[in-house]
Amino acid sequence: MEKKHIPVFPYPEHCLNLPLFRIISKVSKQFNVPAYVVGGFVRDCVLKRDNPSMDIDIVVVGKGIEMARETARKLTPRPKVSIFRNFGTAMFRYKNMEVDFVGARKESYRKDSRKPVVEDGSLEDDQKRRDFTINAMAIALHPASYGQFIDPFNGMNDLQNKIVRTPLDPNITFSDDPLRMLRAIRFATQLHFRIAPDVFDAMKQNHERIRIVSMERIVIELNKIMMSNKPSTGFLLLDQSGLLKDIFPELDAMKGVETRNNVQHKDVFLHTIQVLDNISRKTDNLWLRWAALLHDIAKPATKKFIQGQGWTFHGHEYLGSKMVPKIFRRLKLPMNEKMKYVQKLVALHLRPIALTTNEVTDSAVRRLLFEAGNDIDDLMTLCEADITSKNEKKVRQHLENFQLVREKLKTIEEKDAVRNFQPPVTGQDIMKTFGIPPSRKIGILKDAIKEAILEGTIRNDRKEAYLYMIEQAEKLGMEVKNNLLEKDKDTI
Repeated sequence: MEKKHIPVFPYPEHCLNLPLFRIISKVSKQFNVPAYVVGGFVRDCVLKRDNPSMDIDIVVVGKGIEMARETARKLTPRPKVSIFRNFGTAMFRYKNMEVDFVGARKESYRKDSRKPVVEDGSLEDDQKRRDFTINAMAIALHPASYGQFIDPFNGMNDLQNKIVRTPLDPNITFSDDPLRMLRAIRFATQLHFRIAPDVFDAMKQNHERIRIVSMERIVIELNKIMMSNKPSTGFLLLDQSGLLKDIFPELDAMKGVETRNNVQHKDVFLHTIQVLDNISRKTDNLWLRWAALLHDIAKPATKKFIQGQGWTFHGHEYLGSKMVPKIFRRLKLPMNEKMKYVQKLVALHLRPIALTTNEVTDSAVRRLLFEAGNDIDDLMTLCEADITSKNEKKVRQHLENFQLVREKLKTIEEKDAVRNFQPPVTGQDIMKTFGIPPSRKIGILKDAIKEAILEGTIRNDRKEAYLYMIEQAEKLGMEVKNNLLEKDKDTI
């Protein structure tokens, strides 16, 4: 294949403004080997993206590891170089950049693995192994050809026409490295490109190959799709390609509608990805977006037709919250506070709807504030995103109702301070007052105090709570041994 050298710069001049490139250029001359910047950095510069990739791939036709070491030596502060000798690569982090040096190479794959057999090669070999034409463009850094643009697969054309296309036969590309199918969807979603028809056909034929890819690598691409401006694009492509069922069967189960007695329910999958789009216009919080994706995940399991009522999904919020840890574990997502946050929002996502009626009690508002804690604002954002009616008047009415809920929440919070509150009387206070060791009665009294505060029977006040505790303890036949009201007046 003849290389296409384009002498006129078809990319913005600022693409080579990084001082790093001048240093690499000097090292390239010092070692007398060609070097090129290739891949996402070039693509994003040509596109003039607001947030260009700072993962910078440097292809060296020769001593990639030595080039990385020498470049690092010339930088201040000097970065630590990590070397991966088996692959002939090295990388370092410098300022906000992750810089990878790789010797130009060609690759071959085994049927049962996405780990390639690597051999030395030319720049052309290296560009052939790239996933997509838009990631195979290179800019020369050696002083003899500095700034020269090399585009053997017409990546510039595909950028201009907004097409994701593979440099070689897509069936070979995806069979060799099935993760590239997810990357195709991710780029189409992030860049608002379309996938070339032959490429998409190859994805349909090879979608089952994704099963050899580790879930850790898959979820990286999923998260990038989730963080795009319109994630629904990616999830529709996942569905149409067959990949959705392979990597996310719980979402796949949400697809479709059923009609009984001329009553039809909505397509829960399409509703869900619309909710995801809605919330993506409001927040960059990845885990709030995950809560949107999973909020109705249990609807297929709870779907029931009741004569006279139609389709119901009773308890889907409760069952959905139980499914969250299993899904996170399978997808290798973090099993920590992030998972618990998503689980909480899924469990509570129907609760604010009940607060839209005029008859709602202060007690119900207090309970929601207590259970949601600091996540109450995110919960309200999720509830508002969950409005997907095509009736603009209905949407406006729902949003106005939720605004009233927000005002109720604010009023009660200012009056009662129950968000994240801890019982004003502690277990230690109870043991000291009644002279008892740890026991079940302590839990009973603490729960009674909490319920009294949430119901509005007493205020969230230490003295009131202490007196209420003594009153409840008498019903349990407990006697006061040390009255803290008299002994420790400063603490009560």
